[in-house]
Amino acid sequence: MSSKVYFANLRARTDKSNKISKIRNLFDRAGFNELIQPGDLTAIKLTFGERGSDGFISPVFVRQVVDKIKEKGANPFLTDTNTLYSGSRHNAVDHLLTALEHGFDYTVTGAPLIIADGLRSENVTEVQINKKHFNKVKLATDIVSADSAIVLSHFKGHEMAGFGGAIKNLAMGGAPAIGKKDQHALKIVVDQDKCVGCGKCSAVCPERAITVSNKKASVAVDKCIGCGECLTVCPVKAAGMDWATDLTAFLERMTEYGYGFAKAHENRIGYINFLLNITPDCDCASWSDAPIVPDIGFLASTDPVAIDQASYDLVNKQLGFAHTLLSCNHEAGADKFHGLRSHIDGTVQMRHGEEIGMGSRDYELVTL
Repeated sequence: MSSKVYFANLRARTDKSNKISKIRNLFDRAGFNELIQPGDLTAIKLTFGERGSDGFISPVFVRQVVDKIKEKGANPFLTDTNTLYSGSRHNAVDHLLTALEHGFDYTVTGAPLIIADGLRSENVTEVQINKKHFNKVKLATDIVSADSAIVLSHFKGHEMAGFGGAIKNLAMGGAPAIGKKDQHALKIVVDQDKCVGCGKCSAVCPERAITVSNKKASVAVDKCIGCGECLTVCPVKAAGMDWATDLTAFLERMTEYGYGFAKAHENRIGYINFLLNITPDCDCASWSDAPIVPDIGFLASTDPVAIDQASYDLVNKQLGFAHTLLSCNHEAGADKFHGLRSHIDGTVQMRHGEEIGMGSRDYELVTL
């Protein structure tokens, strides 16, 4: 069955068609008012971005969603979970400080901040799903405890998932450390012929599983948690995994975690994807590379699979930018995410999501 995905482009000639008005209009047209009841504690799930990045969703845009939820008499809060890797969001104290540095202050957004998995990522609630890889998934308690949820996702490329959108935001973003480990469950290897011994992988490894000896890095398999941070920082792409087999299973596990988040808020959850500043990497990186295509607009839906499929298709319809990480597939209609990383098929997220009943890849794009 086809799902409706509502789309607003970025053209504006009056105050009625500016970005703020379009976000508020999307909220209404997508039926989000019916998802939220007076008195709800409504989670606004988003990513505050790693220190050094700037691709995260503007707090000014977030404010529009906050205000719409308040108009329903509900109580919104902004939320995310701590990262598995050691960065500026590894614990709730550093995470909140990073969020404030990036402008997610109450005076700007109008909503308080709650790190859903607690101080050290130990607040865990299990949700029964009975799917291919998991019978139960471990989610952040304060996300599960919310009465309703609106998920705001910056759509962009990703080093391991191919792309990051609503599904990944639900999955990795909704899980505490133990749930993130469940999803990754990968074993990283280092190609000794490629390795230059720079030590960047060792420096970012949260488990100190990587050592450098004689200008070559090696991974202690028993310590590796498969977080993939070494893949992000390796300048010569020596760090890797079995992309042919491990990757598909990883993406399926990730999607099932996303299913668990959505199931916990069945019929009480909506999604907005922001197709702006479409960078090649996740906002978990401590940088933001040049965008690979022009800014496109905003999408809203109650179906996470459909909104990601529509986002993916809209990105691929664009002409790719030269002089970026996108080395090929610049022509309109070509797969930009394969152009970035030909060894990763991120569409597994949508395919598996549809298979397990998370949503539909068949969508009707309704342009506002």
